[in-house]
Amino acid sequence: MNTMTNNTATTTPVLHAAGVTMRFGGLTAVRNVELTVNSGEIVGLIGPNGAGKTTFFNCLTGLYIPTEGTVSYKGAVLPHKSHLVTQAGIARTFQNIRLFANMTVLENVLVGRHTRTKEGLWSALLRSPGFKKAERESEERAMELLEFTGLAAKRDHLARNLPYGEQRKLEIARALASEPGLLLLDEPTAGMNPQETRTTQDLVFAIRDQGIAVLVIEHDMRFIFNLCDRVAVLVQGEKLVEGTSEVVQGDERVVAAYLGTPYEGAPGADEVAEVEDAEAHSTPGTSGSSGTEGENQ
Repeated sequence: MNTMTNNTATTTPVLHAAGVTMRFGGLTAVRNVELTVNSGEIVGLIGPNGAGKTTFFNCLTGLYIPTEGTVSYKGAVLPHKSHLVTQAGIARTFQNIRLFANMTVLENVLVGRHTRTKEGLWSALLRSPGFKKAERESEERAMELLEFTGLAAKRDHLARNLPYGEQRKLEIARALASEPGLLLLDEPTAGMNPQETRTTQDLVFAIRDQGIAVLVIEHDMRFIFNLCDRVAVLVQGEKLVEGTSEVVQGDERVVAAYLGTPYEGAPGADEVAEVEDAEAHSTPGTSGSSGTEGENQ
């Protein structure tokens, strides 16, 4: 895998989630979560199934409108529209790969460039010199990203014909095409073999070395603890603990949560299933309720 020019990482806050809460009707999937990610930092988000990790990601990226709390990028509160969040500088991948299967590898990456091109409809229709220049620059940048992720030789292959691990890489390349300052990865090694997992780890380190912050959800604890500068643990929608890998691994509450040890006031399996079902049937742009059963904003 080729690498791009390294930038010096800083401790400048890139993302700040303040008191983020997400309710579906009277069910609370995420409760009062605080999280900061700094430039050039890799932060992990872990927790048992049903902990609210993907719901929290969706609140960060404008797919959900939090019931309470704010999400800020470089000090500015983000709008509740996913394309505007991407335009601001946050890109993401999804737990289930969302590529354009019948488009080529190169075309998929070019799609990710659309938030960084300024040519309008008439310019495109008339094929103006400005449009041709922008098109050429986009293709050059897309090829740089394919070199970076090791996919340059497959630029003309259809996305659906790539092996699973390379489809994951392509999704990351497409996200990077929007020139983010923060990249959110939702289970990037799910379904991968050990070699593919190691390759993904190296790729995330290379991304961090460009000064791009990374926030990653993952169930592979070895991957997370080898990768991340800090790890936050969600349990039943609340942040249980946050710290270095050593701190988190040594916390008895984390061990208990993963072993399924109940604690006082813990929701039962039926309530957890209700939250998961509500999230599965929600739509992009969903707003949380005010906390009253059945009442929507």
